[in-house]
Order: sequence, then structure tokens, then C-alpha cells
Amino acid sequence: MWGIIPAAGKGSRIQPLAFSKELLPMGTYEGEVRRPRAVSDFLMERFTIAGATRICFVISADKSDILEYYGGSAWSASICYTVQPQPAGLCDAIFRGLPVIVPDQPVLVGLPDTIWFPDDGLAALPDDRFPFLLFPVKEPQFFDSVECDEQGRVLRIRVKDPEAKSNRIWGAFKLPGRTLQELFDLWVERGRSDEYLGTLVNAWLERGGEAWGVPAGVSYYDVGTMDGYVEAMKMLSEQRHLSGKKVA
Repeated sequence: MWGIIPAAGKGSRIQPLAFSKELLPMGTYEGEVRRPRAVSDFLMERFTIAGATRICFVISADKSDILEYYGGSAWSASICYTVQPQPAGLCDAIFRGLPVIVPDQPVLVGLPDTIWFPDDGLAALPDDRFPFLLFPVKEPQFFDSVECDEQGRVLRIRVKDPEAKSNRIWGAFKLPGRTLQELFDLWVERGRSDEYLGTLVNAWLERGGEAWGVPAGVSYYDVGTMDGYVEAMKMLSEQRHLSGKKVA
């Protein structure tokens, strides 16, 4: 199974940095050699727990430090890289990974500047449909909130909407490779105008497509902002204190 990690963004919400935001130190490894752990390692770990054996990083031309950090493999997964030539939004970044995707196999997509729990949350997502892993948050207006019916079908995604009706946001998703291709085709038909995934999915739903919300997420931290970074560091520190050891 493939995983796609869009990591081409400039990280403007947490600048200035001397390195890619996906490499922000978050906790430590306690193996033979103790070293800092990058925030994107959390998503890599969760992808491999869910069964991903191949990861495609989508990076910008000036993010060679991500390639240097991970090289060709990490967390038992092989890694390849593709370049997004210029910032053009999340949809464009995700679809840069499409050439390596197999139509009849599921694909995982997640955001590398987030930390969420449980670490095996993606295991709750079925392979044969388009499900989002949902997390409860206090301020859904700052995220993409997901409205579902009683059966879990997604009705609408509200992108950073101050009038969000649901406190659940998507943090990662899985879909068959052919569904990713269909979303790409719709995106092209719409003039590649969708910067955010939520607006494209809404158009997909209006066309008769189906997506599902799975509320298996417990906690979610957006490390791409200073407030989120501080909150995540506090959480990791508390976990370390409770366990009596370093968080790995």
C-alpha cells in the first residue's frame, strides 16, 4: 500500500525556520543512538502501522533536507520523492503522487505537520471506499470540519468556516487508487481551481460520489502553527512524565 505525504508547503504560519517545518524536532528517539524526532516521523509511523510499504513525499525544490533526513527508506517503508514546482495548494500536491499509484490498491494521505492519536487510527478505515479519519477539536473553524449523516456518509466539508456545524475535522484519509484518479480528473475538469481538498470533495459529492467519516480519532495537534507546536510539545512532555521515559 502507498502513502502520499504532501510536504511542499512553505510553512509560513511558523516561520522563520532554518529548515523544513516537517523536520521540527518533537520528542526524541531512545534507540541505540538518542536523537531528536521530526514531526513528520509521527505520520510515517502511523502509515506503516496501517500497512503502507511505500511512501511518496511531495516536496518543493528547496526542501532537499527532507530527502537528506529520510533517504530511501524509513519506518520499514521504501520512499520516493516528487517535486511540486510551485506552491499551488493541497490538491495539486496530493495529485503529484498519482503517477506511482496502483488503481486497484488503497492509498493513504496525511499531513506531515500534525500529530494525532491513536497511532493505529488508520486501521479503522476500510480499503474499498473513501473514508476520512475524524478527530474532535475545540475550534473547528480553523480546520476542515466534516458533516456526516447518521450512517457516516459525508454530507459536506466546511473549509475553515466560522459557521462550522461539526466539531470533527479530517486528519487523514484512505481511498482506492482509482478514486484518487477520478478526483484528479474532476479537479482538471474544474480548471485545477480547487486549492483545498474540501472544496473538491464537495464537488465530488454533488456529482454523486461518496465519502465516509470514521470518528476513530481521539486527539489532534496542528504543529504548523506556534500555538499548535507549543500544545503538542506540552502533550509529549506530559506523556513522557506519565510513562517515566522519553516519548519515542
